[in-house]
Amino acid sequence: MSNKKIRVRFAPSPTGPLHIGGVRTALYNYFFAKKHGGDYILRIEDTDSQRFVPGAEEYIIQSLNWMGITFDEGPHAGGKYGPYRQSERKTVYKRYTDQLLTDHRAYIAFDTPEELEAKRAEIPNFQYDASTRLTMRNSLTLSPEETRTLMESGQPYTVRIRIEPGQTVHVQDLIRGEITVNSSIIDDKVLYKSSDGLPTYHLANIVDDHLMEITHVIRGEEWLPSAPLHVILYQYLGWEDTRPAFAHLPLLLKPEGNGKLSKRDGDRLGFPVFPLQWKDPKTGETASGYREAGYLPEALLNFLALLGWNPGDDREILSRDELIDLFTLEKCSKNGAKFDYKKGEWFNHQYIQSKSDEAIADLFLPVLNEKGIRASRNQVVKIAGLIKERIHFTTELWEQSAFFFTAPDAYDEKTVSKRWKEDSPEKMQALISVLETVDDFSASTTETAVMSWIESNGYSVGAIMNAFRLALVGESKGPHIFNITEIIGKEEVIKRLKKAIEVLGNNS
Repeated sequence: MSNKKIRVRFAPSPTGPLHIGGVRTALYNYFFAKKHGGDYILRIEDTDSQRFVPGAEEYIIQSLNWMGITFDEGPHAGGKYGPYRQSERKTVYKRYTDQLLTDHRAYIAFDTPEELEAKRAEIPNFQYDASTRLTMRNSLTLSPEETRTLMESGQPYTVRIRIEPGQTVHVQDLIRGEITVNSSIIDDKVLYKSSDGLPTYHLANIVDDHLMEITHVIRGEEWLPSAPLHVILYQYLGWEDTRPAFAHLPLLLKPEGNGKLSKRDGDRLGFPVFPLQWKDPKTGETASGYREAGYLPEALLNFLALLGWNPGDDREILSRDELIDLFTLEKCSKNGAKFDYKKGEWFNHQYIQSKSDEAIADLFLPVLNEKGIRASRNQVVKIAGLIKERIHFTTELWEQSAFFFTAPDAYDEKTVSKRWKEDSPEKMQALISVLETVDDFSASTTETAVMSWIESNGYSVGAIMNAFRLALVGESKGPHIFNITEIIGKEEVIKRLKKAIEVLGNNS
């Protein structure tokens, strides 16, 4: 690697929500930049005006912020290489479009969509290239006067690159090694459209990568077919010596079957494919997000990091700093990575368990506030410590602990049928008498008193404790029962026992 300062970029298009595959690409760029003390740039590639979606750019930035993926430069961070939105760089692209035309490396084409469609119907596998361009309506087949007249009359046109056939194009990829392609299979891609005065992806990203001094382009495998064209553009513009190194990351694949991971897979199997919840401004349809599903950003980061890369050993739980320190492009896989969403759930569970009780409580308190529950932070910290091992998602915090804050208003029928016996009311009334004599209602003291009573009367521990839990919780779940009694307190425990006796009776 040269001594030149590393500069990488993540360049999403604001055409909708950021796919989880895009998050992984952003993450690998982040790791690479931080590993080498380089700069990380966010660039918004909004040149496709037909597909632009309002709110998508803000969504992308919010998603990356939630993941803790920070940028040194970008539309929200500034920087000396701006503007960082391609729609704001029209004059820059026009200058290089004109250069390519002047150097006869590109030409102007007037073919209408209808004419192109007719040609595709006429010629199977039609490609606009050296073998067909002289049969089309462009500045190579029209006189300079005809071309100028059409342009001056406002006739829509595009500028196409002029690919010379029969050349061997070499692409050096840091993950895949050297790739060679014959230029005859590359078509004369559109570089610029007069309709909106904007370039296409192919020209814009080359110009920006050069002017922003990008040293490494780390992007998804789906862009690999365009790499030879980009190599040619660097040659045509005279920038071959400053061309960045390429690294094309493996695809994220469906959990089942073959093919690229899609939103349909998430909908079918019940997992998100976007970092945050997304509401489509056109259809009003809402798609789930990892944040709203109860994932911790650090867990998602760890999970994604190991999809297509590994540290070279069997470690799975790795901190952000460890991932940065270990990351190398050479350890990225050439093959696609199956999106094991169950493994993602496992990661989240591990991270929830490893968080302090205080940290879990801080996540839970806003939920309680929304529900109008008033509880002290100390109490919520204790509850968090009792339930965090039982959950995979932060969204389960309320479900697994609601009984700490509100008495059950109904009792699970299956549990009642199995656990509440004919003599349960009598036993629970006797239990109330025992609890009323306990002054120190700590878990250990209460447990000692209740267990002594059970033993002295020859009762079944299971029969008493199952009915007791049903009365307090409303079903057969929850942590150690005397931890529950300590937190909800003596008065509330007795109140719930009396209610269960009244509501359930002898269950005949």
